[in-house]
Amino acid sequence: MTTGYRPELIQRVFIDFISTRLHPFWSLTVPKLRLIARRTLSDDLIALQFEPNRAFKQQAFSSGNSSHNGWHGGQHIDLSILIDGVYHQRHYSLVGLAQQPLWWHEDSDKNSNRNQDSLNKNGFDRDRLDEKSQLQTIVSTITIAVKPQGLVSDYLSKRAALGAIFNSSLPSGEFTLAHTVLAQQASQISEPLSLTSTPLPLLFIASGSGITPMLGLITQALQNGHLVTLLHYNRTTFYKYPLQDQWQQLATKYPTFIYHLINTEDPNTYLAGSRHLSVETLIALKLPLMDTQIFACGSPALLAGLYRACDEINLPDNKQLCDNITIESFSAIESLDYMFSTIDKADEEAVTSEEKTIYLRGRQRQYNSSTTLLLGAESAGIRMSHGCRQGICQLCRCNKISGRVKNIQTGKISNDGYESIQTCINVPMTDVILDI
Repeated sequence: MTTGYRPELIQRVFIDFISTRLHPFWSLTVPKLRLIARRTLSDDLIALQFEPNRAFKQQAFSSGNSSHNGWHGGQHIDLSILIDGVYHQRHYSLVGLAQQPLWWHEDSDKNSNRNQDSLNKNGFDRDRLDEKSQLQTIVSTITIAVKPQGLVSDYLSKRAALGAIFNSSLPSGEFTLAHTVLAQQASQISEPLSLTSTPLPLLFIASGSGITPMLGLITQALQNGHLVTLLHYNRTTFYKYPLQDQWQQLATKYPTFIYHLINTEDPNTYLAGSRHLSVETLIALKLPLMDTQIFACGSPALLAGLYRACDEINLPDNKQLCDNITIESFSAIESLDYMFSTIDKADEEAVTSEEKTIYLRGRQRQYNSSTTLLLGAESAGIRMSHGCRQGICQLCRCNKISGRVKNIQTGKISNDGYESIQTCINVPMTDVILDI
């Protein structure tokens, strides 16, 4: 019997073309989401719940991603939104974990009421049926949270009709436990942690809507046995909104979870008497900082303040607390003065004055740059893929073959080998070869 390539009698692309004409939600290959509900989380945060189509569920839950049941805590999706005839792409952090209930689930109260009278009205126990139905709902929904500002987020939170359909990417992103050394160590544990095991300390710092990716991350960390501390800065009153209930539920369930909710307008909530993040704030947490992995997500001011505070803390063995930081940012750091002040003078001169040669291997072209790789290319008349220019949308991401670059948002300098980088937020420290 002969084996080998067997062409499809009917191409999947053709089936997609026909099916989308019958209904825009149908597709065999393109992940799509349908907006089904909105929920207010705070004064400046709206949760949007989506139903994924068959293509999304098959690719996210039935492929290689099944090892983490759909996605990791901290990952995001890219949505393509059509507004006034123009497509806009934005990425939004996923709320919670796949196949796990969210605390605000509207069906929970209904299920509870139905369960109470299920025996009386029907003569049999419907608890199991309700539980199965709820699990199916959990698996079949995707939730993001948006801040109703800007063209796209304001449209999603206010103007988009329920039932609206959007093209989506699969969950992705490196702001996860799996991309830290501590998480890799924890993932090697084949059995549950014993009572004598020392939990691995994790510190999560967020401001405003930066809390969104933290929801899944913290839940996942607690399930893995980590010692978790949350520091959330906001301008709203926490006790009025569901997020407060979520943290309290986790603290009740996991003794290893401690949270501090700081309203920057209420001095009674300040930690160590400080309105904003400071050295005193970090010390007041009483964590073994040298062994603590820090996850931060928020405004440029928060991230700059975090790096400034960490730089002022002296650790044994010449270790740098800044090396323990993993960040997710909404926009580019407004000022690079602090970031550049943390590197030595030789590196500063290399970044700000000396031009480096950038070679694009695929195009066999090269250019010189003393600014970001993207701006340098555009100054030389070379077009490169990009989107937000702020390190958010990931459209400029490419592979670096060799050379060292510096991330202007984190201050971190890469190694000299092969890795994935974003051209809009990296400046060359040496001559660089890109796989473009």
